[in-house]
Amino acid sequence: MWRAEEIEDEETLTALLEAARTREGRAALSDALSDTLCLLPASPVPLLLLRVRLVRNLLAGDSNNQRTFVLLSGPAAVVSSVLTLPSLTPDVARAALQALGNAALSGDQNREAVWDALFPGALREFARVWDAGVVDPLCMVLDTCCSGEAGRGRLQELCHEDMGLPILVQLVTTASRVGHKEEWLEWLLVKICVEEEMFETLFAALGSADGAEHSDGESGNGFTAKHAFLLGTLSKCLTERPEEVIVSNSFALHVLNVQKYAAETVDFTCRGSSSLPTGCPGIDVLGYSLLLLKDICAWEPASSQSEAPVDSLLQTGLVKHLLKYLGDLELPSTIRKAMAKEQGDQQPALASAKVCPYNGYRRDIVAIIANCLHGRKQVQDEVRQLNGIMLLLQQCVIDEGNAYLREWGLLAVKNLLEGNEENQKGVSELQMQEPILTPEIADIGLRVEIDKKTGHPKLVNSS
Repeated sequence: MWRAEEIEDEETLTALLEAARTREGRAALSDALSDTLCLLPASPVPLLLLRVRLVRNLLAGDSNNQRTFVLLSGPAAVVSSVLTLPSLTPDVARAALQALGNAALSGDQNREAVWDALFPGALREFARVWDAGVVDPLCMVLDTCCSGEAGRGRLQELCHEDMGLPILVQLVTTASRVGHKEEWLEWLLVKICVEEEMFETLFAALGSADGAEHSDGESGNGFTAKHAFLLGTLSKCLTERPEEVIVSNSFALHVLNVQKYAAETVDFTCRGSSSLPTGCPGIDVLGYSLLLLKDICAWEPASSQSEAPVDSLLQTGLVKHLLKYLGDLELPSTIRKAMAKEQGDQQPALASAKVCPYNGYRRDIVAIIANCLHGRKQVQDEVRQLNGIMLLLQQCVIDEGNAYLREWGLLAVKNLLEGNEENQKGVSELQMQEPILTPEIADIGLRVEIDKKTGHPKLVNSS
């Protein structure tokens, strides 16, 4: 049996902390939990940190201690003790959240007690602590409390415009500045933005949050680094684990709207020199929204009877929209160099042609088109009717600043021609005159030639 006076000095607390790292130690020290909780409110900062860490260790994987913690009103005791400090330090905040996270793992009754102690005021205070080591356990607590059918009510509270939304805005703001190391934030944002269809609301709130970023150079054309961070985080999760995400039509359409607006604000006369993230919010929003669209267009629902979100996107004219972007760009570097070699200085670059604002822009557009074409004859026909066959053939080359463009171009052409006799016939009837041959094009049986009337290049069969 441990007495309160035995855990009042740093040396003893340090020894207890070490002992509580093992299952046997936690079982032997279970009586210390009650005394430690009683001592928290009057603890000076050094002892408070050690005592909260001791509570955290005692709760780690020990269901008996976790239940006792809730019965003793431990969540409220921990939260009130750390928030009464003049300044909430990262170490104390992290230890407190880790303790609460450990407690929340032992069933919904514990999660409800943890949530009641935190929501809403305490959560916003923890979200204001600018430290990646605090962001991770905070997101772990939120995700754990809001998981499962029993957590839906808490999730709805977190999504509430007045009560919960400010917490999410503060959390994204903090994470966009200090980063995160674990996946809890990614899953929390996917749950809120994709599954709960709160993307539009959160995205808008990030633009109207306190402390608009115009003053520190991070804002661009209405977009901020917070917007780019949110999109980048969602893109990473959807790219790496698409089978664990349920993509709604609503989310897909909202992402498309963001992409369209970003495309209107970005300067396409300045050639980008870096990949995402570029550090320019407008360009990063454009790029990450394209990456999201690429993965959304490849995502398929578990039930074959459900409509895939790509179908909703296609109904908005997505393919026409993308072909327009692609057609406005200057030609890929391989074709430009081949033309220059053949024509010398007689073939000036088109003054109106746009350039890629970041490395990978052209590739990302082609990748979306390739995914839209897969197994969809109506899209194959639409590309032909929009005179997009030649445009896609021109993407089957190496292009500086667009890694893997050739591979995505080849996939797009494969999907364009597969099972579509009219498209196959259209390619086979291309005429050859004054060809310019490049290794990349020759490998797929095509060659570049110059149209004598327009002076523009085109690809034709070399057979």
